[in-house]
Amino acid sequence: MAPPAPRVGGPLPCCRPVGVMPLLRLALLAFSCLFWASGLAIFTLGVWAQVSLADYMLLSANRYPNAPLILLATGATVTAWGFLGCLGVAANLPFVLRAYGFIQLAALMAGLAAGLSGLFYREDIALGFRSGLQQAVAGYGEDEGRSNALDSLQRGLECCGAEGWRDWLTSDWANQDSCCVQRKGCRNRPLPAVGSEGVAAAGIHPHGCFRKVFSFVNDNVFHIAATVLGKYNFTLLAAPFHIHSPSVSPTNNPEIFTVYTRTIVKSDH
Repeated sequence: MAPPAPRVGGPLPCCRPVGVMPLLRLALLAFSCLFWASGLAIFTLGVWAQVSLADYMLLSANRYPNAPLILLATGATVTAWGFLGCLGVAANLPFVLRAYGFIQLAALMAGLAAGLSGLFYREDIALGFRSGLQQAVAGYGEDEGRSNALDSLQRGLECCGAEGWRDWLTSDWANQDSCCVQRKGCRNRPLPAVGSEGVAAAGIHPHGCFRKVFSFVNDNVFHIAATVLGKYNFTLLAAPFHIHSPSVSPTNNPEIFTVYTRTIVKSDH
């Protein structure tokens, strides 16, 4: 059977156009999926903060009761817009992609503002947490929620008091069982003699909780900041493609999005 004759006026078999636009759409779709996944991660972080850190936030003298709710709202918004971005790329909806690009720029500015605020006010946050720990130890038993949060923190971080076990000397309560390495054999009533040897012999955690929390934050702040900056720089680079997506189409710019691959066709003659 003879091969079909080439269409009159069409491209030669050796010079068929290969579109680059599908590759660009695939890249935008991949980025939209990453943006959607980052929103889902932020939402998950908000759920975790709401469930796991609610008691710990009670120990800070600086009140940030809405921080988990802000994470939840931000994560839900980013997730929803990420889904719309995927839909806009898959269904080729330029107006959705343009709105999605502006939302990405807004998320970029909000994320940078939040990150810079955290860096600038981290000392204030640390001082508020230290003051809250000291107040929780001195007023142990007056507020059941704060007392339970302090016990949970001391058990989880294996620490005792704000700066150390001596903080319990200012409290009307004895050194709590949550300061003990092991409850069995812990000699925390009365308090041991001054000195690390007496504390170790009594089975009490010698380190304060504030230093452990502050050291953990300082050790990870650089990696967190680098990750956030990398993510938002990637957002800054990709957002213009979404905003200007209506003008970058094969029909408007055929000379840009068409690549001719020339091949040598061997003749059977």
